[in-house]
Amino acid sequence: MSNPLRTVLVFSHEDQAWLRRSNLVVPDYWRGHGVAPMPGDVFRVGGRQFTIQGRLWEHDLHGPLLRVFVGAAHAESDSVFG
Repeated sequence: MSNPLRTVLVFSHEDQAWLRRSNLVVPDYWRGHGVAPMPGDVFRVGGRQFTIQGRLWEHDLHGPLLRVFVGAAHAESDSVFG
């Protein structure tokens, strides 16, 4: 039996503080997906857009773990695709 991939998003200190102040819960976007997040992927939380900057693969007693490093937030109106 294989262990499911656990994905942990790593935010900047400023964005972590904003998430706490706003009482926002970040959904587990990649639970059950067959494809792990990649640098350049974009997601939104609380009206702000985040871009994945990098990944770090680890393995512990519970199986594989992917730490996903997230870039600084941008307001939705500042979003640029391309």
